Amino acid sequence: MALVYVTRRMHFSASHRLHSEALDEQQNSEIYGACNNPLGHGHNYDLEITVCGEPDPVTGMVIDLKNLKELVQREVIDHVDHKHLNYEVDFLAGQVPTAENIAVAIWRVLEKKFSGVKLFRVKLYETERNLVEYYGA
Repeated sequence: MALVYVTRRMHFSASHRLHSEALDEQQNSEIYGACNNPLGHGHNYDLEITVCGEPDPVTGMVIDLKNLKELVQREVIDHVDHKHLNYEVDFLAGQVPTAENIAVAIWRVLEKKFSGVKLFRVKLYETERNLVEYYGA
């Protein structure tokens, strides 16, 4: 049977501040620039979750997209949408909420939640031109 990849794209809006406690104020300002604004700034993120598996011989589906949507909504989107990522999202606690760290954190939240399919990729668009992809460690 063929291995097929299925992707669901979802959206959330959130604010964050790029600031590392391991750096002083000047270093943070130099590294993160305007993204180090003490009050933070926001993005309209697009998130793609890709799973892979073999299509079910009866249904023809790798995964029911409704179930994929509900899982990502419950485990990720409900926790990050219209939140300040530095202060309100438990699975990002203690991390600089860069797109890179957000993608890895989302992977960690989702990786053991699937049955019958494997999480293949987390793709996060911070802007139309800036995106990260994570395929697991």
